Amino acid sequence: MINMQQGRIIKIISNQYTIQNEKEEIIAKPRGKMRQQQTPVVGDFVEYEKIEDSYRIHKVLPRTNRLLRPAIANVDQALIVTSLKDPDYSCHLLNRLIFLVGLAGVKPVICVTKLDLLEDPEEILADLEKYKKAGYDVVFSNPGSDDRELQEILNGKVSVLCGQSGAGKSSLLNRLNPDFELQTQAISKALGRGKHTTRYCQLHPVCDGLVADTPGFSSLDFTRLDTSHLDACILDFKPYIHTCRFKDCKHLNEPDCSIKEALNKGEINASIYEDYKNIMEERGKKL
Repeated sequence: MINMQQGRIIKIISNQYTIQNEKEEIIAKPRGKMRQQQTPVVGDFVEYEKIEDSYRIHKVLPRTNRLLRPAIANVDQALIVTSLKDPDYSCHLLNRLIFLVGLAGVKPVICVTKLDLLEDPEEILADLEKYKKAGYDVVFSNPGSDDRELQEILNGKVSVLCGQSGAGKSSLLNRLNPDFELQTQAISKALGRGKHTTRYCQLHPVCDGLVADTPGFSSLDFTRLDTSHLDACILDFKPYIHTCRFKDCKHLNEPDCSIKEALNKGEINASIYEDYKNIMEERGKKL
């Protein structure tokens, strides 16, 4: 009789899968037959068994969601680490990350870093207020800050850190838990962005929750994603989305569009709508 156990994958390096169960961490490999099934990713709950002195993963249990990049499943929220300097603040990158995690069914949380490096932050802070007004959680973290609000957000949740290289993801984890001593590197001035200091995806215990530190990235491709429900993922659109004249309104060129009317009245973040429109038009050209 097969004695199956269950656990969560917290780290993958090559073909070595670190699984955490209620008592311990073990290292397992997938069974050969799993090649015909879905590939396990960090965050997956799996069934596995012990065969002599080794462990074999039999199957991946159903997921609540999955991010493609970083490859991680069963996530409660994504901390979009947003640097204000080195690399400089970009509302358009922030918007696209919000869209990306929203399409994956993950709650976005905006985590702002390097405010202490700005001499005149008023304009950027005013822009970030637009996200707060729409209903997004916005927290700030800098060296020396107590990070209590961020700790409360992380408590009991599975979170993924995403954002541009050099935005300070590893440094943020180091502040929350100095035991990590994760490798951090200075900004590469020649490239204008940070070097990839994180080499693989791993879930770390933080603030009575789990946090994934993932490789940084700065380019996002939506052409392979189903963006037909992107409007429903955007909090700015939420109060107006079901009040357009047409039920299948794409909020681009249709008449009597409540979202475009709200945009013209200044009730919707203009950069959010601009990036939404660009993505929908990019997607339309590919179809």
